[in-house]
Amino acid sequence: MPQKKQTTSRSKPRSVSTTSKGGSRAGGAVWLWLALAAIIAVADQYTKTLVLGYYKLGDVMPVTSFFNITRLHNAGAAFSFLADAGGWQRWFFLGISVFAVGLIIFFLFKHGQQKLFSFALACIMGGALGNLIDRSMHGFVVDFLDFHFSWLAPVFYQGHFPAFNLADSAIFLGAVCLIADELLRVRKT
Repeated sequence: MPQKKQTTSRSKPRSVSTTSKGGSRAGGAVWLWLALAAIIAVADQYTKTLVLGYYKLGDVMPVTSFFNITRLHNAGAAFSFLADAGGWQRWFFLGISVFAVGLIIFFLFKHGQQKLFSFALACIMGGALGNLIDRSMHGFVVDFLDFHFSWLAPVFYQGHFPAFNLADSAIFLGAVCLIADELLRVRKT
């Protein structure tokens, strides 16, 4: 008698979705946002390494009539807030940065599929990481982008907007995107 070929059915593992409304799969979109934050932090550190290697503190290289590359050290926060506070601000801003990064990671895991919101958070996180690395390694943040316009003279010394860096730019872009995301969300309701 011919033997019947025994067939075994291998059942495919069921895909379990951990996605809830507005959430993300842990292995899905969130890793894209974390990668974007890492790319921003690495690019920020690369540009700062170039500035530290090629410029002395206070050097200025005019690029255009309204833009210079310079090397400045900021021990404070935005607009040199608390720069002359005596050293404790380094640890204060490090603590705030670590807390912010942790909170952003939580929100990315919770809302990773909301594209504009997550893009904004990834930009803020990348910038926070870039400046956190500076503070932990040097005790200050390296700023090098110096824009100046005569119409800014009444507000800023000789029209020079406070120098900033790539991390600061990413944080600003993230903040603008957060506002846009909120306006779009409110508009839908």
